[in-house]
Amino acid sequence: MSQNKFKLVECPRDAMQGLHDFVPTELKSGYLNLLLQVGFDTLDFGSFVSPKAIPQMADTAEVLAKLDLSNTKTKLLAIVANLRGVEAAIKHQEINYLGFPFSISETFQQRNTNSSIAQSLSTVEEMLSLCIKNNKEAVVYLSMGFGNPYGDEWNYEIVEQWADVLVSKGVKILSLADTVGVSTPEKIENILPRLISRFTHAEIGIHLHSTPDERFEKIEAAYRSGVKRIDSALKGFGGCPMAADDLTGNIATEDVIGFLNAKGEQLNLNMDKWNEAMVLSEKIFG
Repeated sequence: MSQNKFKLVECPRDAMQGLHDFVPTELKSGYLNLLLQVGFDTLDFGSFVSPKAIPQMADTAEVLAKLDLSNTKTKLLAIVANLRGVEAAIKHQEINYLGFPFSISETFQQRNTNSSIAQSLSTVEEMLSLCIKNNKEAVVYLSMGFGNPYGDEWNYEIVEQWADVLVSKGVKILSLADTVGVSTPEKIENILPRLISRFTHAEIGIHLHSTPDERFEKIEAAYRSGVKRIDSALKGFGGCPMAADDLTGNIATEDVIGFLNAKGEQLNLNMDKWNEAMVLSEKIFG
């Protein structure tokens, strides 16, 4: 476990993946190397997915080769969307976590991973087995976890039911993901405590997308719900290119840090390196 009560997961992959212009490999790795020195629990650094689907992540293996892991405790997480991605990612010893977006909206699962929920469940089972054999840990995102824009059925029971299925298959880290920014403080405070109290042997996290003006109320609701694993991205960049909305980005990491500091939580972050990363981010995100 991390020495901190909170596991902060910084998500530059999510921030960059929808950018129109390709970010040079050197610049990506330079940015990630700064973030590795800040002291986050985990860095969601890249993805092994089809370069046709997400061109920005085509150089993930090259970026990985340029990362300096010699003096960081931060663990690396890569996103995969199918078995080919799983097989590519597990070859890399440096990667600790494989993340899979498991949508509880059938429409979005098809759009995002080109497979049905049923097929995705079998991918998760295969991934869990390969993770065990290769000393990796699986992180499954319950994507569209707060509702969806497609009219697919959603309620708290459906969320809980899928969480139950995944945990019973052996998933130990489950992150409730708001892919399109439809979460509200009320929804967060309704569903998170249920999952945390029911699945005591699993780590329940949250990956929120939000418009800037709603960020703080969502962070506060997650904190009140007792969540200890929070995904965010520097300056709130990014979002999901498969569910695009220019206003809805990630929760900004600096907002999470500021909120938790104000609550007196010990985060043990190197803020000098963080400020350097903030400056360098201008070159990537403009």
